[in-house]
Amino acid sequence: MVVVGGGYVGMYAARHLQRELGPGEATVTVIDPESAMTYQPFLPEAAAGNVEPRHVVVALREVLRGCHVVAGRVTDVDPLAKTVTADLADGSTEEVPYDHLVLAPGSISKTLPIPGLAERATGFKSLGEAIGLRNQVLSTLDAANDCTDPARRRALLSYVFVGGGYAGVEAMAELQDLARYATRFHDNVEPSDLSWTLVEAMDRIMPEVSADLGEYTVAKLRERDIAVRTGTQLKSVVDGHVVLSDGTEFDADTVVWTAGVAPHPLLRGSGLPLDEKGRVRCDATLRVHGHPEVFAGGDSAAVPDLAAEEPGAFCPPSAQHAVRQGKLLGANVLAALRDQPLREYRHRNAGSVASLGLYRGVAQVYGVKLTGLPAWLMHRAYHLATMPTAGRKARIVADWVLAALFPRQVASLGELREPRAEFELATRAAQQGRHAR
Repeated sequence: MVVVGGGYVGMYAARHLQRELGPGEATVTVIDPESAMTYQPFLPEAAAGNVEPRHVVVALREVLRGCHVVAGRVTDVDPLAKTVTADLADGSTEEVPYDHLVLAPGSISKTLPIPGLAERATGFKSLGEAIGLRNQVLSTLDAANDCTDPARRRALLSYVFVGGGYAGVEAMAELQDLARYATRFHDNVEPSDLSWTLVEAMDRIMPEVSADLGEYTVAKLRERDIAVRTGTQLKSVVDGHVVLSDGTEFDADTVVWTAGVAPHPLLRGSGLPLDEKGRVRCDATLRVHGHPEVFAGGDSAAVPDLAAEEPGAFCPPSAQHAVRQGKLLGANVLAALRDQPLREYRHRNAGSVASLGLYRGVAQVYGVKLTGLPAWLMHRAYHLATMPTAGRKARIVADWVLAALFPRQVASLGELREPRAEFELATRAAQQGRHAR
């Protein structure tokens, strides 16, 4: 058995298989370029410094000890030959055969051909992006503190988030908390100097919750001097000059793209049936249409939502579905191996929880709506409960306790973006010294 992807779906599927397979019954190979699962709902807290970054990732080799974990990037899936091709971490390429395949490569940021976007913006899907953004925000405060050019200073202290879903709102709220706190250590930067803008193409933000909770969120963000521009699109960001569809123009050094996700491009050349969005078509048992030996789940799978009220609906790309699909995938792959009946995936959406920064949040769980501190506590409790392994849970709780008792850490580790910069400077200096002699 081969599992492509070590995120929620892949890890939980492999975890179930390693627990339930009998001795010698089958081998499980998990292929992922990172060889670790990142718990993405905690990325905003990791970026803000409330949680240690190492504590939001789970090493696959730690939790999948009965599986063969391969650090590599799958570049091709051949369902006719029943093989996957992977570029391995050592630079080699390997073709891996399978009897049963679990496709869970996840998703990538859904981008648009906007001038300057690729050169100036950053995403918010990986731990590296989250920590890079934290360093970016703190570095701009350092630079602005001693900047004497008013226009350049405004650009340094302008932060734009494009996309009003959970990722954008939570990331912006947490980082604004961090930046406003950090200004107390800067002589020449005040919280009122910071400019935060949330851009959303739809006429509302956070479609995952009801309209009134979305309006509540907008009101709370605006109370914090965040400009929320709904029904607005980013038209250009060439050289950091932001142009919006409503005619607004300004310079910003920090532009974050959180405007949705797209299925992994691996699927395009796989020969598997895809829907109009590029997701692999599955039935309710998570089996791929026309390929009984291939299963899929998560962001890159079009899985029928049997619990939805409207017919023909598909499960949305959320961690709530991914975790449950991963567990069922493991059970159904095992059932297929043993020629047993497969179960259909059915899950009634429990609701949504979101943080709006420290001690603030919104939640809608089984029809019950909460705001403020209760919603924030529910947000933390829910994600703590779904975080894999007891050790990670304990470390995260310890992080929260320490963050509550002691001041925030506001050191910018800007060199993490270019870890070899200092060494390269030293080698250039040495070369110049030798030439001078």
